[in-house]
Amino acid sequence: MRSLLQFSQNGARGVAVLDETGGIWRLTGASSTRELALRAASEGVGLRDLAERLAADAIDPADVTLLTPIDHVDPAHLLVSGTGLTHLGSAEGRDKMHRAAASGETLTDSMRMFLMGLEGGKPETGEIGVQPEWFYKGDGDILVAPGAPLTAPGFAEDGGEEPEIAGVYLIDADGNPLRLGFVLGNEFSDHIVERTNYLWLAHSKLRQAALGPELLLGELPASVQGTSRILRDGQLLWEKPFLSGEANMSHSIANLEHHHFKNAPFRRAGDLHVHFFGTATLSFSDGVTTQDGDIFEILADAFTLPVRNPLVRETGSAAVKVRAL
Repeated sequence: MRSLLQFSQNGARGVAVLDETGGIWRLTGASSTRELALRAASEGVGLRDLAERLAADAIDPADVTLLTPIDHVDPAHLLVSGTGLTHLGSAEGRDKMHRAAASGETLTDSMRMFLMGLEGGKPETGEIGVQPEWFYKGDGDILVAPGAPLTAPGFAEDGGEEPEIAGVYLIDADGNPLRLGFVLGNEFSDHIVERTNYLWLAHSKLRQAALGPELLLGELPASVQGTSRILRDGQLLWEKPFLSGEANMSHSIANLEHHHFKNAPFRRAGDLHVHFFGTATLSFSDGVTTQDGDIFEILADAFTLPVRNPLVRETGSAAVKVRAL
């Protein structure tokens, strides 16, 4: 059993398991991944073991609508966040954007943080390494389902893809984070805003994010190889391979997890977290300017199904007025 899927069929939700042959099997007694995870935690069993026990009839994927592989009945209790400058080579693209902030041989803050990760991002077992860059993206409402549009707001200056792997976590009743698995995603950011001033990184990240349909169970392979591409009018506009997994990262996943969950507010019982681990591959770094109707497609060898979403740009951006009460 490889991955969990969430789906809807005839107005009802369900959970299924995807096996290594591509077969999809309905799970009995679960309408959401979170519900299944809570049951596994209460019974003291792993998600894969529980899924194997509950697997029932086969599902034809043409008969169902695939949903995001994780969600919460109250989206405010799902936090989407991420880390940057975590992958070998990830400093290059970021440094290109930020070099204007430095002169001569002075290192940019991005390059300094990247070098800190190279030196101290993979501590020995039981030790704590250097903390990474961290950013907030939003709550569960920003997650876009498979095939649904990624929307750039009217005030956005760019809408660019970021092919990444994210960890998915449930906080148990005692406040302990439990990793449910991994997802392939498009972290989707505004790179022009970030390039203008690196202190606007926080602003650039306040955008939607797309997740592929799969929640990969178990451990992430040490090396993940993928392809990120953009299609325009049915033709390939840009394509580039990307690497992920700890063998291609300057930080260990355990170190990234520690520095996220060391913060007590992130260990609230019952909450879910989707935490992006970063990337080293951006079309923006290659001079690509996306436009309305472009299709982002991300594939990786650790996952069976792709992340595929069209870009939609909203028009106009009215000033927000606050009324005194």
